[in-house]
Amino acid sequence: MAKAKTAAKPTSRPSPAVPRINIGISEKDRASIAQGLARLLADTYTLYLTTHNFHWNVTGPMFNTLHTMFMAQYTELWNAVDPIAERIRSLGHTAPGSYAQFGRLASLPDAPAEPPRALEMVGVLVSGHEAVARTARELFPLADKAGDEPTADLLTQRLTVHEQTAWMLRSLLED
Repeated sequence: MAKAKTAAKPTSRPSPAVPRINIGISEKDRASIAQGLARLLADTYTLYLTTHNFHWNVTGPMFNTLHTMFMAQYTELWNAVDPIAERIRSLGHTAPGSYAQFGRLASLPDAPAEPPRALEMVGVLVSGHEAVARTARELFPLADKAGDEPTADLLTQRLTVHEQTAWMLRSLLED
């Protein structure tokens, strides 16, 4: 009878210890900042989806102008989500990435089930950009107090974009 071969046991090497994060910001502040950035990420992603939805579904005499404008805006928003998520990771926390998580964290409502009329879309987007700006602004004092310049810089960039975009959209609604 043939002798059964026994599989060699793999040798395991101990994992090298992962160094603790030591970037000059306390764990408590990093956690609070990451949570605020998670809300900013959720708001940004929700506004991205709404803007992209409106790009697809806009109709009426301003179609071409709004279709093109919405594309520029959703592209900018899409390019914003990665730096926000990567800042959360740099602080040692996991970035949210599911619709369920975004739904719990976002201050913005989801896109309307039925696409509104063109100028109503513009009004929804004004409100959305203003809400994202408020979310970013709420986090700014904490980042500043913690000496978190990279987050403060990111927030400043996002505030500039959202305030300017809200102004430009709001201008379309004036007589």
